[in-house]
Amino acid sequence: MNMRRCISCEGGYDAGTCCKQCHEDLKAKVAFLTMSQPAFFSDVVLFASSDENSVPIPAHKGVLMNRSPVLKAMFENEMEESLSGTIKIGDVSYDTLRAFVNYLYTAEVCLDQQLACDLLVMAEKYQVQHLKDLCQKFLVANLNWDNAFTIYTFAHHHDAKQIIDAALALITNKMDELSARKDYEELKEREPRLIFEIYEAYFSKQANTTKKIINSSVPFFRNPQVCQRI
Repeated sequence: MNMRRCISCEGGYDAGTCCKQCHEDLKAKVAFLTMSQPAFFSDVVLFASSDENSVPIPAHKGVLMNRSPVLKAMFENEMEESLSGTIKIGDVSYDTLRAFVNYLYTAEVCLDQQLACDLLVMAEKYQVQHLKDLCQKFLVANLNWDNAFTIYTFAHHHDAKQIIDAALALITNKMDELSARKDYEELKEREPRLIFEIYEAYFSKQANTTKKIINSSVPFFRNPQVCQRI
């Protein structure tokens, strides 16, 4: 069977038009976008209250409710925001809020590192798991030695295990360069528990490597013919 190239990620696959992972991602996006959208709620306007240059972002309550359980509860419980038709979102920039609302409608977003972090925070707050997963994938794919500590610390504050594991794997592969980093010293002062976790992960990796070496050597020494020659 000829190997084909996925039209989404250019990876190899055996059949169909895309690889299994891209197929699952597309299914999740379709499911996200095709959730029912009731028409019996009035329009609503969102503001980034912490951004002085914020302008109103119009939306539809039906869409917001079906994308976010948190917003759904807000509207159903007739909180002040739902009654006034104006929702003020704190601790977020206008650009982030606009990208968040646009994602709720389209399941599309153009990410950079800062926006991915900001949207992950919003996705966690408003329980939009599909968006949180997307942001995690982006941050993992763009991890490098320069941003590893920043992203690792951020991930710990937002229970992003996928990012934590990837960052730990990268950091523990360069332990000999660890103490020379300025952000290492800062993290040691600010959050020593995270430094402890790094060393714990490193020693665990070393122990597993040693165990594999020992296990691979055992059959050699148990071979009678080898023992006789020795």
